[in-house]
Amino acid sequence: MSGWRCTGLRWPHGGPVLGWERSDGTGRGRASVLAYGKELGFRAEGERHCTGARGNPCPVTAVVPVRSTGARCAECARLDRAHSVAADTIADDPRTYRVYLAWFGPGLVKVGITGEARDSARLREQGAVVFSWLGRGPLMAARRTEELLRSALGVPDRIPYARKRAVRDHLPGARERAAEVEGLYRRAVALERAGWPDALERLPFEAVDHAEVFGLAGAGPAARVVTGLADGGVVSGRLVAAAGPDLHLETVGAGTVVLDTRLVTGWDLVGAGAGAGLSVPAVAVGGGGVQDGLF
Repeated sequence: MSGWRCTGLRWPHGGPVLGWERSDGTGRGRASVLAYGKELGFRAEGERHCTGARGNPCPVTAVVPVRSTGARCAECARLDRAHSVAADTIADDPRTYRVYLAWFGPGLVKVGITGEARDSARLREQGAVVFSWLGRGPLMAARRTEELLRSALGVPDRIPYARKRAVRDHLPGARERAAEVEGLYRRAVALERAGWPDALERLPFEAVDHAEVFGLAGAGPAARVVTGLADGGVVSGRLVAAAGPDLHLETVGAGTVVLDTRLVTGWDLVGAGAGAGLSVPAVAVGGGGVQDGLF
């Protein structure tokens, strides 16, 4: 793995995949398909550098904070956000979008939108344990519906990852999970006459459960969460589960540890033995946490 830099965790077809690019920016990237029960280990070297914006390298190769999940300097973060759907700067986007309702744990539900072409990848990237589509249509119609539901139903469009991790080890059964999403779906549909945009097509309720895809059933409780890497710091263990950007690793001496792979981007990494354990800062799950980007 020498000479490679992690580009983050993706969920292209259901299972987790780690992306890599050469540290010097030359050559094509590669991907590592992850499998539960397999060993994973690496050591960070040097300093953490900005990953750039919109596929372009950072012009000054800026050093970025080890605890930031954004892995971008202030200028690259500004450029990246200015072109995102969340920034509402692409009003003439011709693509079709979908509105979804996502469940992360008891009482933790949110509403959001994603490009229809991405299917459900966005939900897996966020760590949604259960979700259902609500509607589909143009970007502005999807956005207006999202805002209506946030206001009328009091559901957020963002839930901090620390809260998701805190409840992940104590999930109710599949039937109870689906029932909470269905209840929110029925409340959302009841608002259809009160202000849904005409351009948004309502989709039928169907609960999609990711607990098996994430490997949560056999993972066991996580004890600690990594707060950042460091030069020479090692993370290694047996992969027992993954959800959103998080890897759950059964380590030597530290129990099951959660690694937010957004903290790994920007570092030069080399391989480490599976028995090397953990030698980077970590805190108890639910205690402390990391900085969610620059916004």
